[in-house]
Parts: sequence; C-alpha cells; structure tokens
Amino acid sequence: MPNIKSAIKRVKTNEARRARNIAAKSEMRTAVKKVEALVSSNDIDNAKVAFVAASSQLDKAARKGLIHKNVASRQKARLAKQLNA
Repeated sequence: MPNIKSAIKRVKTNEARRARNIAAKSEMRTAVKKVEALVSSNDIDNAKVAFVAASSQLDKAARKGLIHKNVASRQKARLAKQLNA
C-alpha cells in the first residue's frame, strides 16, 4: 500500500481507468460477437446494422488506445468478409 499521497492517487486513478477500459473492451467484443451470431443465423439485414455499430466500437477502442488500429482494421475486414460471403 503506497504511503505517498500522489502514489495513493495513482492507484485510485489506475483502478478507475482499468475498470473503464475493461467495460469498453467488453462492449466492443459483444458488438463483434453479435455480428458473428447474426451472420451465422443468416440474418443479413440485421447483421449489416450490427456491423456498422461494431465498426464504430472498434474504431473508438482503437482511438482510445484499447486496441491497436491495425487490430481494429483487421477485425472489421474479417467481419465484412463474413458478411459479404
């Protein structure tokens, strides 16, 4: 346990940021899984709508530094490929 005031604050802020990052990553993964589930059930119209939302989530995660921009791009490309297959 840190004794210095600034170190105590760093622990608090790190925990808050970690919780926020975990929530954002979870939301992103859920959006991707939703698209994959809709594609596998051949619900293409709803899958296209979900794909737009998932793309937005991936871009936001990349912008915030949760994932690398190339990872976001690769995941979007793979989802688009599944959608158009």
